[in-house]
Amino acid sequence: MQDVLTIILAGGMGSRLSPLTDNRAKPAVPFGGKYRILDFTLSNCLHSGLRRVLVLTQYKSHSLQKHLRDGWSIFNPELGEYITAVPPQMRKGENWYEGTADAIYQNLWLLDRSEAEYVVVLSGDHIYRMDYEPMLAQHKATGADLTIACMEVSIREASAFGCVGTDSERKIVAFEEKPENPPATPKDKTKSLASMGIYIFSMKALAESLELEQGMIYLATILAKISFLSSSISSLFMPTNLVTHKAALVETLIGEM
Repeated sequence: MQDVLTIILAGGMGSRLSPLTDNRAKPAVPFGGKYRILDFTLSNCLHSGLRRVLVLTQYKSHSLQKHLRDGWSIFNPELGEYITAVPPQMRKGENWYEGTADAIYQNLWLLDRSEAEYVVVLSGDHIYRMDYEPMLAQHKATGADLTIACMEVSIREASAFGCVGTDSERKIVAFEEKPENPPATPKDKTKSLASMGIYIFSMKALAESLELEQGMIYLATILAKISFLSSSISSLFMPTNLVTHKAALVETLIGEM
């Protein structure tokens, strides 16, 4: 998929997982022996045909970068395939990444150089298995500027997540981070739609939105604002091929932004 660039956010401190994260970033925490949490997202990318991947690192990144070098040097640069670690470049100021949106904003030059038409934004500290290709196909078919993967959760538990409000045609009309009164789904008032932290943007919409906000706001705010630019800008995707660990749902669905 040469028209798609994938960005994996892998700079989280993961303080809630201390002492496992005392000397490494959360995505670099070992899982099942020699593997790392980040390997779940990278494996999903590999099996989904996403082979142009930028891994945005920040805190205590040596362990993560070493793992990428030793375990993921499998793509062929001659075919335009790569997994590249990108620490803060400070191209937009003197600060490190100041949140999710700012991390992408500081690397807009890489997005522009890629000449990609679509950007898949993923978290590097989530544990699940998913094929992103059907979501990407829906995004292209609908012509949306943004598609968010969501899953239904009990409305009583929804306040722990970023929640999405939709209309009867599955168009997103609202996005709120950890709301006190989560919106119910149109068909089931006992359920709410929780964002899985999996986003697909059309490149033009993402770049324009980040430039408009100067990359200094939280991603959830951007999502809420650009959802109202037009009636067809954003769409909902409900994965049918998702495998996740229910016991880790609250911890891994949203992660530390």
